Amino acid sequence: MNGNTAALASGLVLCLLVTACGAETGSPARAGDTVTVRNCGQRIEYPVPQRPVAYDMSSTEKMFALGLADRMRGIVMPSTADPSVARSPWRRDYERVETLSTDVLSLEVVLAAEADWVLAGWNSGFSEGRGITPEKLERLGIRSYQHTESCFDYGPDPVRVPPLEALYTDLLDLGRIFRVQQRAERLVHDLKERAEALREQHPEGDPARVFVYDSGTDEPFTSGGQAAPEAIVSLAGGRNILSGTKQRWTTVGWERVVEADPEVIAVVDYGDRPVEEKIRFLRSFPPLSSTPAVRNDRFHVLDYGSAVSGPRNVAAAEKLAEYLRSIGR
Repeated sequence: MNGNTAALASGLVLCLLVTACGAETGSPARAGDTVTVRNCGQRIEYPVPQRPVAYDMSSTEKMFALGLADRMRGIVMPSTADPSVARSPWRRDYERVETLSTDVLSLEVVLAAEADWVLAGWNSGFSEGRGITPEKLERLGIRSYQHTESCFDYGPDPVRVPPLEALYTDLLDLGRIFRVQQRAERLVHDLKERAEALREQHPEGDPARVFVYDSGTDEPFTSGGQAAPEAIVSLAGGRNILSGTKQRWTTVGWERVVEADPEVIAVVDYGDRPVEEKIRFLRSFPPLSSTPAVRNDRFHVLDYGSAVSGPRNVAAAEKLAEYLRSIGR
């Protein structure tokens, strides 16, 4: 990381920890005021949320990064994310906001909290199978917002936005919905500057081939070209070996991974299996033994809170870029 990038990173951390760079100017919005935002291809009119609920780290940390912790009714955070929550730069906000459930998002939890607004992703929070959808919430008088990244999977005419642009869209939309536009604009401006600084540092030649490993032994669960790790790897100067896969997170065959000959394996630290155990499995898995990543013991840990769409994505790219430079890439 060069001096300019380090300064930008330090500035963002300070800015985010001090309630997202200060207070808004102007008169506060009245509860009856509305703004219209396009989400997953639909125009939705939002009054100012009074009892918002966020699901999982992607939702929660977008809210925290905008200084909205004191305006939240609560969060739903699966217990599998506990280690990442403990490492979060917003861990004090996590302590301040009530955790409504440590399971998946459910209609029962939302109704019990008397929520008037819910932030989650499609198939990563909202779910037809579990009976909690934006349409059902709307019929109950509860507004919702879906992560733009997850719109790729939503409805008959899915909205496809590159992962980093999807993050910026969410932050700016949330800024409008909660009437903290200036905070959102400052945050996005900083993230864009840091992202551009990373692009300018890309080494010459072919980018390092990176395999993102989340979990799985019979078949690996990994990130395709439509999820946050795609942006993290490309910003860092690498190439996601599953970049051409038109999926967010998906399962593939090991043969495809071996054929791609990864030089680095980015291991997501998440779930009920410790990351050290995941790495031991990958080191000892015979089909991978011939790959440069395993031969040269090139494993990079990607925190779950950084791997999902959220304000930590650019910091994760900065760390991965530093690692790639350390191994001569």
